[in-house]
Amino acid sequence: MAYDYDIVVIGGGPAGYAAAIRASQLKAKTLCVELDKLGGVCLNWGCIPTKALLTNAHLVELIKNHGAAFGHSGQSTWDFAQMIRRSRGVAGQLNKGIEGLFRKYKVAWKQAKAKVVAPHKVLIGDSETVTAESIIIATGARPRPLPGLPFDGKRVISSKEAMVLPALPQSMLIVGAGPIGLEFAYFYNAIGTKVTVVEMQDRILPGEDEEVSAALAQSLTKRGVAIHTSAKTGQIDLGGKLVKAVIESKGGQTPVEAEVVLVAIGVMGNIEDIAAPELKLAIEKGHIKADPAKGYLTNVPGVYAVGDVIGPPWLAHVAHHEATCCVERLLLKSTRVIDYSNIPGCTYTDPGVASVGMTEKQARDSGREVRVGKFPFAFSGRALASDETEGFVKLVFDAKYGELLGAHLIGSQATELIAELVMAKKLEATEEEIIHAIHPHPTYSESVMEAAGQGLGESVHI
Repeated sequence: MAYDYDIVVIGGGPAGYAAAIRASQLKAKTLCVELDKLGGVCLNWGCIPTKALLTNAHLVELIKNHGAAFGHSGQSTWDFAQMIRRSRGVAGQLNKGIEGLFRKYKVAWKQAKAKVVAPHKVLIGDSETVTAESIIIATGARPRPLPGLPFDGKRVISSKEAMVLPALPQSMLIVGAGPIGLEFAYFYNAIGTKVTVVEMQDRILPGEDEEVSAALAQSLTKRGVAIHTSAKTGQIDLGGKLVKAVIESKGGQTPVEAEVVLVAIGVMGNIEDIAAPELKLAIEKGHIKADPAKGYLTNVPGVYAVGDVIGPPWLAHVAHHEATCCVERLLLKSTRVIDYSNIPGCTYTDPGVASVGMTEKQARDSGREVRVGKFPFAFSGRALASDETEGFVKLVFDAKYGELLGAHLIGSQATELIAELVMAKKLEATEEEIIHAIHPHPTYSESVMEAAGQGLGESVHI
């Protein structure tokens, strides 16, 4: 059968645009349909613009807390509106960059709603239909609201509104202490907002190593962020000038008032009206069910799904690799699969957090004999030179074979350093190989070598 396209991709975020570009690189006739702007949430409302804001917060803190040490004297003033403008400008620049890449690789794209109406047929807008040999759904995810408290975009906000507030709020209540909640907690606290964070689990960043979670909690608390763990928001009153909430925990009830409530309790897949009901597209826990072993094939013939819309881990870099893996399996008959045990996670607070692989507890609970190497940045000459010595590198090894099982970092450059350890784990590097790989001096990366050495008693700087 002759189709209009080899591949139609629904969604233009990190998964969608990556799938479309890779398919076109492999000479497939490709169409990408995106409802909003190319780049998706990550580029326009997530990963990129938030990092612009966080860089701004870091600059504010660097001058405020370390300025005297570096010779800065006097007062510094900051323009909140300009911070927001710069963030939006960065997003806009990259959005145009995706359009340029589509032109370069001859990817056709349309800004419209798309819906799978048959195994090889997509409805675009209200009336146009196209056919394709393969359809890839990459519609991403959106913030999940707190039950009983829908987003209103003004007083109860998601991460999207948190990036474009019209004025700096004097106070903010953040529900959820995962990466998104804590990044905004760090940003707004740094620029003068009184921030309160509520987390249902017993620690912030509950998916990270316990030592790392504790260290970040201590750092944020020292900066003035009020953190309530093993707690939840009870009654919330939106009737007055300030939002009034009650934080419920084992210790009792704590009243709190804030100008805005930022809900950061997770995301939900964009699955509404993505496929005709008669197709019976399989949905599981609010996400499309796709089989990685079959190149992310859904239960509908010829229809695939990748990225956040298929569930955790909700990470742009995972979405990208799922997309390219899916396309290469379709067009190259590749057998490549993603190793989900070697996915890095990053939290862009300051100090930042990054990890890959097993935590120490997970490694010990698996029955392995474990050896841990830990090196504080306080002993790093490079960190001292930057006056940013918070945190450490913690490496977890199998004591019998020397295999790297996990890496857990907290520090100024944690999110940049983790890539070395992802590669080391992928290549099955041992602790001796990490120690004997010559790291340049003076750099933050030396701390990785020193942590491996500390586990074997070979580090000479601690």
